[in-house]
Amino acid sequence: MSIILIRSLILYIVVIFVVRLMGKRQLGEMQPSELVITILISNIATLPLEDTEIPLIIGVTPILALVCYEVFVSWLILRLPFFRKIMYGSPKIIISNGKINRSVLRDLRLPVDDIMTALRTQQIFDISEVQFAIVETTGSISAMKKQVKDNPDRTDLKIKAENSDPPQVVVSDGKILPTALDSMGYNDKFVENHAKNAGLAVEEIFIMTADGNGNVYIAPKNGSNPPYTAKKED
Repeated sequence: MSIILIRSLILYIVVIFVVRLMGKRQLGEMQPSELVITILISNIATLPLEDTEIPLIIGVTPILALVCYEVFVSWLILRLPFFRKIMYGSPKIIISNGKINRSVLRDLRLPVDDIMTALRTQQIFDISEVQFAIVETTGSISAMKKQVKDNPDRTDLKIKAENSDPPQVVVSDGKILPTALDSMGYNDKFVENHAKNAGLAVEEIFIMTADGNGNVYIAPKNGSNPPYTAKKED
C-alpha cells in the first residue's frame, strides 16, 4: 500500500508539472493536440498505479516525452504560421452580415442547438440580433451583435470616463502582497498610510484593494468595524 501511495504522489507531482508547462487552459479552450496530449498523459499515468510491477520510470518517461513534443509543436507554430493551420485548422465564419452560412455549418456538422447554446452564454437569446459569428479553432463560438441591438457605451452617451485597470488585492488576511503593489508603482508605505488612516494596523486588515488611480478599499478583520474607502489622491 505504501508503494502505491508513494507512486501516486510522484505521478501527481509529475502530471502537475507537465500541465503547468502546457499552460493554463480550460478544457473547452484546448486545441486538438493539447487535448490529445492531456488524454494520453492521464492514461499513461494510471499504468504504474494499476500494476506495481511496472517500473515507475516507464510511466514517467513517456509523459515527459509527450510534453516535450507539445512544447516543440508550440515552438513550430509560433514560427511557422502554415503549420498552425495544419495542426489547429482555421476559424470558420458561420454568420456574416446577419446571414447564416449553412454550407459552413454542414462542413462543421454544427447543429443549430449548439449555436443557440453558445449564443445564450453570451447573453444573446435571439439569433436575429447577431451581425457576425465565428467558430474558433477551439470549437467555441464568438459573436458580435448588430449595432442597433447592442448596448450603448459611454462614448455613445458622451460620458467622459478615465481608462484604468481594475483594483487589485494588495493585502490579504493581514499580509502585504508586494507583486500587486509593484505592478501599480506602490510600496509598503502606501499600505501603511492607508491602514493608519483607517485606524488599523496592517495585520488587522482582512482585505485591501487598490487601483492605479489611488482608490482604496479596506475591509478589517473585525467585522463590527465599517469598511474604509479612499478616493483618488490629488
